[in-house]
Amino acid sequence: MSTRKWLLVAGLATALMVSGCASTASHTTSSQQAGAAGGTKVAIMVGGLNKQIYLPFMLAQRLGFYAEQGLDITLSDEPAGVDATTNMLAGKVDGVGGFYDHTIDLQGLGQAAESVVSMLTTPGEVELCRNDLKDQIKSPADWKGRNLGITDLGSSTDFLTQYLAQKNGVDPTTVHRVGVQSGATLIGAMTHNNIDCAMTTEPTVSQLLANKQAYILLDMRTAAGTAQALGGEYPATSLYMSSKYVADNPQTVQKLVNAYVKTLKWIQTHTAAEITDQMPADYYAGAGKDAYIKALDSEKGIYNPTGIMPPNGPPTDLKVLSAFNKDVQGKTIDLAKTYTDQFVNAVPAS
Repeated sequence: MSTRKWLLVAGLATALMVSGCASTASHTTSSQQAGAAGGTKVAIMVGGLNKQIYLPFMLAQRLGFYAEQGLDITLSDEPAGVDATTNMLAGKVDGVGGFYDHTIDLQGLGQAAESVVSMLTTPGEVELCRNDLKDQIKSPADWKGRNLGITDLGSSTDFLTQYLAQKNGVDPTTVHRVGVQSGATLIGAMTHNNIDCAMTTEPTVSQLLANKQAYILLDMRTAAGTAQALGGEYPATSLYMSSKYVADNPQTVQKLVNAYVKTLKWIQTHTAAEITDQMPADYYAGAGKDAYIKALDSEKGIYNPTGIMPPNGPPTDLKVLSAFNKDVQGKTIDLAKTYTDQFVNAVPAS
């Protein structure tokens, strides 16, 4: 059994045995607060609620779009997408706000899950390295033997880090991937020189740059930067659910997708400042509101304006995973079963 598969199985077993293992962090919240009491209950775990790449999940609640659909949504915060996936497989939550590539990885492990709405057309990830290493690390080709920060083993940042190493001639097994989550824990790891580089998102990126602790090695907040790093479109944030849940609850899934498509359209027609005003203040407390707005303004292009899966995206995700991921290599992956556009296509015109 591969290490990744062992971790997933072990994590699933733990999730099944431990009561209440779903995160109850301070950002766990319910749309009952927005007047949806008595609505259809749905639990969604997000791989970092305060990250800008996952902004649509909380924004939909703050705008009242869940309640509008008659949904009682509980959002819980889990720093690593792989742990959120484990909770979904254990039946602790109904869906995950995470990167689409997990559905491909899961199929390689014999699990059926699918993205029902695509929220990001690029990863929105940035590879940062410590400022004191600027003369030593100029590309991933210089990563051999280095300590590289990721959210956690088996996360999408882990996937992308391993791919970038291999693409640049560095055997992924020769780098040390260290789970540092994001935000304060990642910043602390870099401050204490526990990691040399790290893959992270806004607002952590702006905070490290403002503190002059790090420099940008690779930037996947734009389509051009993503294509240069990964070779094409790389759809990232999505709502994914087990295929069984989708088949058993089509009306609920449709309501969810209605809310998210409306949120994505709202993002397109409002400024970064207007969007930020809707978010909880603690989401931008570290970087500061002005820095949060500036970062959001510069990367608004990452959000999918329609919710439709970019047609050229899934093959890129599969190519990336196939380069190093033992769970996918040698497997026949049916990409058509890893996502569906049927619910987005059925969203009522507004």
